[in-house]
Amino acid sequence: MTRAIMIAAPRSGGGKTTTTLGLLAALRGRNIAVQAAKTGPDYIDPAFHEVVTGRSSLNLDSWAMTPSLLETMLVRSAEGADLLVVESAMGLFDGLLEPEKSRGAPSDIAARFDIPVVLVLDISGQGQSAAAIAHGFATLDPDVRVAGVVLNQVASPRHLSMAREAVLAAGIPVLGAFMRDPSLKLPERHLGLVQAREQATLEELLQRLQSRAEESLDLDNLLQAASPMNAQDRGELAVLPPGQRIAVADDAAFSFLYGHVAKSWRQAGAELIPFSPLANEGPDESCDACWLPGGYPELHAGSLAAADQFIRRLAAFSRTRPVHGECGGFMVLGRALEDADGIIHQMTGLLSHETSFAKRKMNLGYREAILQTDCALGTKGAVFRGHEFHYARVTNPGKDSALALLRDGNGNDLGLAGGYRGHVSGSFFHVMAGRGKDAA
Repeated sequence: MTRAIMIAAPRSGGGKTTTTLGLLAALRGRNIAVQAAKTGPDYIDPAFHEVVTGRSSLNLDSWAMTPSLLETMLVRSAEGADLLVVESAMGLFDGLLEPEKSRGAPSDIAARFDIPVVLVLDISGQGQSAAAIAHGFATLDPDVRVAGVVLNQVASPRHLSMAREAVLAAGIPVLGAFMRDPSLKLPERHLGLVQAREQATLEELLQRLQSRAEESLDLDNLLQAASPMNAQDRGELAVLPPGQRIAVADDAAFSFLYGHVAKSWRQAGAELIPFSPLANEGPDESCDACWLPGGYPELHAGSLAAADQFIRRLAAFSRTRPVHGECGGFMVLGRALEDADGIIHQMTGLLSHETSFAKRKMNLGYREAILQTDCALGTKGAVFRGHEFHYARVTNPGKDSALALLRDGNGNDLGLAGGYRGHVSGSFFHVMAGRGKDAA
């Protein structure tokens, strides 16, 4: 039976990702079949997981996904794995204020599936006070089991001794400690870490993280702390496929396709056929649907505007078959995209809106979408849960019909969003899971 453990922290930026990557690499170095997952909406970290483990990572979200879907994904994704390592998002208890146990907080996942938590504590600027933080996290929710802590950003042996002895005195195991090393840092950009596929020196960094984990973590006790997964296959799919053969844009401009969504499509019998707009490729003619994921089209707007074969073939495809764009894909389906330098690039024009990355405004949060029409996502009235995370904004809404009615994670009405025309649809909304039909 697959065992599981969660790597969490009190806050974002505390060292979860580098700890997780080092741990994954160290365990694989021991010939342990390890599967990774990420709580919450995140495309970027799971791509790093995949590089290390050789297995597609998955996302687990207690607000967007039903309990039965969470169980199904855990069981199916962990097939053939000895250990599941779940990296949490944000702080362990961070999420919406309600509903209880379905707030989107990492602690929801830990509690629901009885996954022990290893807390990564950045102890910069503190010593014995680290024990108070560890004790608070270990006792706040009796359903969340903290198996131990890893001390991070340790300045000296004396600093380590102060924090370590205090945490041990509070009755919490210390499972490792990392000394400060500013060079062990993953580069970032406006949506998070620079993508794994774009980092030429990633292999070297991963080797260093593996060596650090092997030297500084108590791997034997970490493995012993993991517990058997408490989940069953409920047979639920996250999202039904838009077709039998799906053309999926896949390159540095279009890379934000959730692994669990792709897995659901394949489990439903669909085949995914990748193509690269940046390489001036269009969707394969044998496909019956096309999906343009999110990504970074704003960084490649000039190349996309010059990709004449991509634009021509996508337009021809859209005359008879559904085309859907999420976030970055939605931007490329529009008439024009203004880049960070204020240069306006003509896009595919399959929808009439215009977007700008120069006039930026961050949009971030959970979203519930109710479709206003039949499209690649589903039928009119279908409800989906997911999120928005983008800095670009619509500067000209165009004249297309609205695709969906949006609500935020608290149920507040955000109005109509996105657009559709003919077989083409898109919005800034990233789908994570279907939630049936609107009762209205």
